[in-house]
Amino acid sequence: MMIAIKKHVWFTSLLLGMVAAVMLATPAQAGKSREALELERQVRVAMTKLYADNGAARHLKTKAKAILTFPSVVKVGFLGGIQVGTGVLMDLEGKTLGYYNTTAASFGYQAGIKGFNYTLFLMNNKAINRLTSAGGLALGVGPSLVVTDKSFATGFTTTTLDKDIYAFIYDSKGAFGGAGIEGTKITKIKAPVAD
Repeated sequence: MMIAIKKHVWFTSLLLGMVAAVMLATPAQAGKSREALELERQVRVAMTKLYADNGAARHLKTKAKAILTFPSVVKVGFLGGIQVGTGVLMDLEGKTLGYYNTTAASFGYQAGIKGFNYTLFLMNNKAINRLTSAGGLALGVGPSLVVTDKSFATGFTTTTLDKDIYAFIYDSKGAFGGAGIEGTKITKIKAPVAD
């Protein structure tokens, strides 16, 4: 009987120790909703793809102050268009600094639906301060913005990185004329939660 009690105490101690180790190993996860954790996972997947496909993005990652990624922006249009998405602002170590919405509207005849990702490399405190201000950030107004293309990777050097924000649009899917972000409004939101 004494052996059975010792085994039970040993097993219970082991189980409690494992639970404590998991809780200590992931303190940043404590209190986050499944939706917030899923959005952060989607951001990491999008960033992995961007870094694998684009050397300029890999380089900017080492120079930026913070990185804002929208892993699934949807643009829908019929006699006008709307573009929406939710993203995460992270520091260079991958720590979440906040959650953001991106929205844009366009007018004129257009039809289609498109999904894409975009990532903003915030290069200085001016860009971060504008983003985190109460009014949020309107792309194309305020801090200087460069929307990169394929040729950007071959033409930049560390001495030409003099803009506040560098944007990468990637992983575009669907049928719509283009995936643009100028004129987009980005605002801070509370962490995503279940409806």
